[in-house]
Amino acid sequence: MGNRLSKIITRTGDAGTTGLGDGSRVNKDSLRIHAIGEVDELNSSLGLLLTEAELPAAVREALLGIQHDLFDLGGELCLPGMSVITNAQVGRLEELSATFNADLPRLKEFILPGGSRAAAQAHMSRAICRRAERAIVHLGNNETVSEDARRYVNRLSDLLFILGRVLNRAAGGGDVLWQKGKNAD
Repeated sequence: MGNRLSKIITRTGDAGTTGLGDGSRVNKDSLRIHAIGEVDELNSSLGLLLTEAELPAAVREALLGIQHDLFDLGGELCLPGMSVITNAQVGRLEELSATFNADLPRLKEFILPGGSRAAAQAHMSRAICRRAERAIVHLGNNETVSEDARRYVNRLSDLLFILGRVLNRAAGGGDVLWQKGKNAD
């Protein structure tokens, strides 16, 4: 493990640049820093979801593992050219999606993000994940980004959608169904 942060206020970013893991400095508004920030926000949103007291143990365990993966992803993005996220991590998300989706009723309608507070937070995290994915894709159009990093955030948004549905059922409710033209009259 690298040097631990012992001094948080360094003043090195006062001019609008920040350091990457390889020691280089980039503008704080660069595509790479933007992508890192989106992944950080996603991880923070999962931390907020984890404060819900009534999360099923399997969901809690999955989210904690994902937080570690997202920290790996942030590290990968912080080191240009580095690949940290693996196919095994992507596969784990696919397995979790299949497991959690197995007992859910088949969707026949679009659903709205909501229901229980935990489900709504999972849907918020899903929306943040999609934004992080767009930032990573944008970065990848201009610099090298691993395929597994892109695949990971794509699979994660799917899993978070499924978890929103799981959490509504765990709270004793169901999906909040979209009603086409509900307010058109």
